[in-house]
Amino acid sequence: MDSYDIGRLAYLVLLLGAVGGYFIASGRGNLNKLAQQAAIWGLIFVGAVAGYGLWHDVSRDLAPRQAMVGSGQLEVPRQFDGHFYVTARANGTTIDFVIDTGATDVVLTQADAARAGVDLDTLAYTGTASTANGVVRTARAQLDDLSLGAFTDRAVPVLVNEGTMDKSLLGMTYLRRFQKIEIAGDKLVLTR
Repeated sequence: MDSYDIGRLAYLVLLLGAVGGYFIASGRGNLNKLAQQAAIWGLIFVGAVAGYGLWHDVSRDLAPRQAMVGSGQLEVPRQFDGHFYVTARANGTTIDFVIDTGATDVVLTQADAARAGVDLDTLAYTGTASTANGVVRTARAQLDDLSLGAFTDRAVPVLVNEGTMDKSLLGMTYLRRFQKIEIAGDKLVLTR
């Protein structure tokens, strides 16, 4: 627990004391009703904490990710926002990508590039890319390996985007490595 956590905890204790003090002062004449309301709010709080804690486990079932089906096929379900997302390992680090057939290259956010071991201080942002948010500067880099499902590729060229991006993009220079890219219903199937 660091000093920020202690400060947040102290703030929550003070807030709970103020709200609890109000309820005790306003309900002095009817302690049974006060106890009932406190129990209801306590159960609501416990339910919210349990729901938050379980969301990570439940979200995997509600929003499934890619899966290998058959020999040499990776199936990726369409997500609620209409996009296809995959989780890959870049230099041993897990990175979430948006499959983007409109992107020429594999494009990493600066945060993802740093997590994959790319030294951001040595990058030369000499390239440019036209995006929906305008023109951004890019730098060339290379991943030693990129694994998607059972597929592993070595020496994968990437661009690091100097601008702000929510997720890294898996563009056509990588997708061309597959023999077939097929969208059937709400599934994207990559075949090698």
